[in-house]
Amino acid sequence: MKILTYLFPSKEETPKVSALFLAARVIFALLLASHGWQKLMGFSALAGQFPDPLGLGSEVSLSLAIFGELVCSVAVVFGFLTRLALIPMAFTMLVAFIGAHGGSIAEGELAFAYLVVFVLLLIGGPGRYSADAFLGRRLVALKAGRGAA
Repeated sequence: MKILTYLFPSKEETPKVSALFLAARVIFALLLASHGWQKLMGFSALAGQFPDPLGLGSEVSLSLAIFGELVCSVAVVFGFLTRLALIPMAFTMLVAFIGAHGGSIAEGELAFAYLVVFVLLLIGGPGRYSADAFLGRRLVALKAGRGAA
């Protein structure tokens, strides 16, 4: 049950803090999603030349980047499985920062900025204005025996 509480928090933050979490989630996830969308639309052109820092092949690396940048970003916008979705997003930015940009702030500042924001959101959680918080409240109600009505 502890993992469910972590994934679907029911503890209420103040409205200001939750509004900040919402704004950060939506803004940064949509910004990253636009990168993922561009990769998806150019998949056939990028597949053969996409960097392969993990040694999985260019096509697999591109697919994983699209998953982390587009699919997970959409989940984060809605606050659904936020902490789980942030893991591939942060990992993608870590790989981009270290693998593609050699860990250089001058070369990879955008990947680094995304990485920092996603790690902070991972620590902070989704906030009250999220699907996760809604589900967390429902789980607490079920646990208390009040039902899910």
